[in-house]
Amino acid sequence: MTPSAPLRIVMLDRGTFPPATDLAGPRLGHVLHTHDRTSPEEAAAHIGDADVVISNKVRITRELLEQAPNLKLVAVAATGYDVIDVKACADHGVAVCNVRDYARHTVPEHTFALILALRRSLIPYHRSVAEGRWQQSGQFCYFDYPISDLAGSTLGIFGAGAIGQAVAKIADAFGMKVLFAARKNAEAEGRYTPFDTVVEQSDILTFHLPLRPETRNMIGKEELARMKRRPLIINTGRGGLVDEAALADSLEAGQIAGAAFDVVTAEPMPNDHPFHRLMGRSNFILTPHVAWASQQATQIVADQVFNNIDNFFSGRPSNIVSL
Repeated sequence: MTPSAPLRIVMLDRGTFPPATDLAGPRLGHVLHTHDRTSPEEAAAHIGDADVVISNKVRITRELLEQAPNLKLVAVAATGYDVIDVKACADHGVAVCNVRDYARHTVPEHTFALILALRRSLIPYHRSVAEGRWQQSGQFCYFDYPISDLAGSTLGIFGAGAIGQAVAKIADAFGMKVLFAARKNAEAEGRYTPFDTVVEQSDILTFHLPLRPETRNMIGKEELARMKRRPLIINTGRGGLVDEAALADSLEAGQIAGAAFDVVTAEPMPNDHPFHRLMGRSNFILTPHVAWASQQATQIVADQVFNNIDNFFSGRPSNIVSL
């Protein structure tokens, strides 16, 4: 299947990678065209007669595929592929591949950065020092915000894949008790703890799952009301796993101790999103979907994308997404 002519590769959203990421391209002969971003109205023109499309977050729809007769491969520059109509790709004979296992360090580290920042009130203490509170206190320290250790606390993890396992390993080093949650409304087997037990007994809940119909809003008003230990809620997985409006209400009502999110349902966050109400709070942190974006991880993603392209056209397809 090795192409006789240089591959025509179009990257639709180069701006979703840091400028320093090296886009060396596949080893096979190719011409790479990059677009910093691609709106839905621009997508068909940007794809044109490409053999390969690289997309991180640009939607590939059935309508687009009908306008791309030469397209053979959609290379997703992420693990999640919900922006790709995989069924339509299959109907048009277009393969889809993604990247895997690149975030096993960057996302767990970001997760614990958020946990530690909340448990030790790092951001409000920093802000208060900048505002002169230390001088006003008249002593060597002050206690305006709560500080708690991680040792001895219980971490509930939703998702036991590579990232969830890496989070558990860090938690173990801190001396935390780890509970892996079973699926909602399912029997708990093996290492898993019933979903409701994890919700009710955890001091911190963290989410590392794909967004699917069965995981959408898996934590909502009902679950938040049952959180007996007023936990921290951390989401570095996917926007939509937690009902964000219910989360905002719960935090404001004091049902939970704090929350830190790196992902939201719509990105960038729209002006009417309920999280805007929380931005001034000392117990809420929002980062702009950068848990995945360490220099090392973004380079792994780019390298794996091009390796997938090489493998596909060399007859050794890798990381193929199936229906």
